[in-house]
Amino acid sequence: MSPTATHKPVQGHVTFLGAGPGDPGLLTLRAVEALADADVLVADPRVLDVVRVHARAAAEAPELAALDGAVGAAAHASKLVMASASNGKRVVRAVAGDPGLDGGAAEEMLACAQAGIPFEVVPGVATAVGVPAYAGVPIGQDVRFIDAATADTRCWTEAGSSDATLVVSTTLESVAATASELIAAGRKPDTTLTVTVAGTTTRQRTWNATLSTIAAELKAARALPAAEPGQAAIAVVGERAAGEPGQLSWFETKPLFGWRVLVPRTKEQAASLSEQLRSCGAVPHEVPTIAVEPPRTPQQMERAVKGLVTGRYEWIAFTSVNAVKAVREKFEEYGLDARAFAGIKVAAVGESTAKSLIEFGVKPDLVPSGEQSAAGLLEDWPPYDPVFDPIDRVFLPRADIATETLVAGLIELGWEVDDVTAYRTVRASPPPAETREAIKGGGFDAVLFTSSSTVRNLVGIAGKPHNVTVIACIGPATAKTAEEHGLRVDVMAPEPSVHALAEALADFGRSRRAAALEAGDPVTRPSERRPGSRRRARG
Repeated sequence: MSPTATHKPVQGHVTFLGAGPGDPGLLTLRAVEALADADVLVADPRVLDVVRVHARAAAEAPELAALDGAVGAAAHASKLVMASASNGKRVVRAVAGDPGLDGGAAEEMLACAQAGIPFEVVPGVATAVGVPAYAGVPIGQDVRFIDAATADTRCWTEAGSSDATLVVSTTLESVAATASELIAAGRKPDTTLTVTVAGTTTRQRTWNATLSTIAAELKAARALPAAEPGQAAIAVVGERAAGEPGQLSWFETKPLFGWRVLVPRTKEQAASLSEQLRSCGAVPHEVPTIAVEPPRTPQQMERAVKGLVTGRYEWIAFTSVNAVKAVREKFEEYGLDARAFAGIKVAAVGESTAKSLIEFGVKPDLVPSGEQSAAGLLEDWPPYDPVFDPIDRVFLPRADIATETLVAGLIELGWEVDDVTAYRTVRASPPPAETREAIKGGGFDAVLFTSSSTVRNLVGIAGKPHNVTVIACIGPATAKTAEEHGLRVDVMAPEPSVHALAEALADFGRSRRAAALEAGDPVTRPSERRPGSRRRARG
């Protein structure tokens, strides 16, 4: 290197990313990869929550929502993009829909090109394409896309005289005026018109009408005046051969569409359950009702873990994910790993517990073949046999409030049991005031109770759910506790598992929807009933 050479700064990079119409599941794999590598995330406010979950925790995410006016926000976003990339950072510029259809994104791309900053484009699902698909409206190949905000007289005249399907980006307040404009331009008044707001999200709502009846339809549905002035809408105009309007609706007809469901578990515990609820159209809201803390005296747990290594036990039985976590943490404290289980038989109650062990590198030798409970485990547990079992002792790490059923059953089968408190369960802190008010005021459509303790603790930290909220319980014991607290149980799982509980709630939602349609009533969520209305008995 010559004495006069200077260090060249690291070159930045910009990824222009389409975040889709609103459903986080519509992000592409490439989009998720780009977000994970970003140093700076510059996102339009309406898609910030969609993309932020995939960004690194250390990634900067400058706030754009506080700016006045779209022009000011766009100019500020452009400055942020250029400044960050010029300083050698990897920038993701996220926009709604597809960046190729975003005029502002195109200008920012040009600015990067002129400044010599490398960039790439990650396409997204265009709003004008994704929203009709979620509304069950095929648009075909003979289609014309119109932005009502920029369309001039010539554009409407050509659209009115054309037979092509029109996909119009507009606002809910402007739909009736758009319909009148098209009729005046030559479209038949009885031409089919479908209007969708909040497309691809669980707030989506669709109206099917004609150009001449859409104004009356929106008025009858009390959609206007709009709850959100200027609310974006996608209107599809044109005859379609694929069935009657609404016949292909698949998203809004999900059994729990738009239901806010309270899940009294931590995010870690509720992950698979929440995903199952989302697949049914629900919006899960996790509220932990218990907190897990170490035992007050750790010596007993320390002796038991050392006993695992020295060959004190024939079996170890895990009855919860928290028990697995407690033992794993002790292992890590002592520099141990899954190899310490060599020669020891391992039992697990429940799918989640077994999965947690497998993630630790341990495959359970025994999982109940029937009921996933202590009683179910005892039915399959072998009696102690001094010929085949060189050691007669079982290590049982569990909660401080666990029942004695398993211990007594193992002793009856001839085993010695080291019943060890691996963790303590305490009542969690109350949720935010907004959540407490929603629970007591009927803001949730349903609540899933997975144990008697979740009933007691939720009522203790947040109050009793409103009488319009659907109460779903995992089994008879939990249902009895709910009734003792003055709650009426609407749904009970056919078997004691969280997934069976979620499916039972979905079945309830299907039946409720079918009953409303049969009676000619609008399909509403439980929380949309009038405050103070009484819940009718199940048939």
